[in-house]
Amino acid sequence: MIDTIHKHIADVEAFTANTLEEIEAFRIKYLGKKGLLNRLFFDFKTVPNEQKKEVGQAINTLKNKAQEKVNTLKASLQNSGDVVGKYGDLSRPGEPIELGSRHPISIVKNKIIEIFSRIGFTISEGPEIEDDWHNFTALNLPEYHPARDMQDTFFIQTNPDILLRTHTSSVQVRYMETHKPPIRTISPGRVYRNEAISARSHCFFHQVEGLYIDKDVSFADLKQTLQYFTTELFGKSKIRLRPSYFPFTEPSAEVDVYWGLETETDYKMTKGTGWLEIMGCGMVDPNVLENCNIDPKEYSGFAFGMGIDRIALLLHQISDIRLLSENDVRFLEQFKSL
Repeated sequence: MIDTIHKHIADVEAFTANTLEEIEAFRIKYLGKKGLLNRLFFDFKTVPNEQKKEVGQAINTLKNKAQEKVNTLKASLQNSGDVVGKYGDLSRPGEPIELGSRHPISIVKNKIIEIFSRIGFTISEGPEIEDDWHNFTALNLPEYHPARDMQDTFFIQTNPDILLRTHTSSVQVRYMETHKPPIRTISPGRVYRNEAISARSHCFFHQVEGLYIDKDVSFADLKQTLQYFTTELFGKSKIRLRPSYFPFTEPSAEVDVYWGLETETDYKMTKGTGWLEIMGCGMVDPNVLENCNIDPKEYSGFAFGMGIDRIALLLHQISDIRLLSENDVRFLEQFKSL
């Protein structure tokens, strides 16, 4: 056995290689899990006691020389320049990777989705190019209804029945048509209205609308849901609901959150009242339920809707809504840490 080990030592010392593949095959042959050295260590227990010292030293010598040979050959290939990475010298420092930033609209939308998902709301989405039924008629806005003037709509010229959706309530109609109660969903998305572009308004913006339909749903359920939401998003628990009008809810209300009057900015945002309007809400009109094949005698529900852009302006103290769509890198880089 000692002669065999000495022969392997000589083979190791004489071994040369020109490629990494040859070096790896050599390493596996001697140092691999099923390599020659492991077999020698396994056979070592059968060596007579008087030879164990000499054989053990020889095996260790073979192991050390094999490892040294692998290291030496690898270093030699690298130093000679034979190993060149696909993109050049792999030992050079890498180019710094710029940290990307998230858009403030995405930041706020994801926060809202996360808050409502904790209380069982799913996400539903629909097309931005809608038909008249889903955008208006099914929502208790029949043709020539005066409330249609509340939303200045972009119609497709070649087909007046097709339009750019003015709210994500159209998604809720589609959801009710394909799902049976209980329904608990929010519909985030982009909407379009033919409005003059200024620092406070734009012809397109983003909404999140929520819908909850089940047996015995009351206005108290709506208020408690909105109380939870405003506390989680704004950290402010004081809200008030003011009577309002929406064609698809009855009764309807505007939701204000008490922002406070601690700074000069607070005075400007709330016009000195401390209260800030954040969304509209109400109980789903029975006509809307009937239009979506849901029995209003058995089920009731509430709906709410808010502008993501408006909330983004509030939370991040952005003075001009146009900044949200201009893709100015100087503006977007401010949100890298969010």
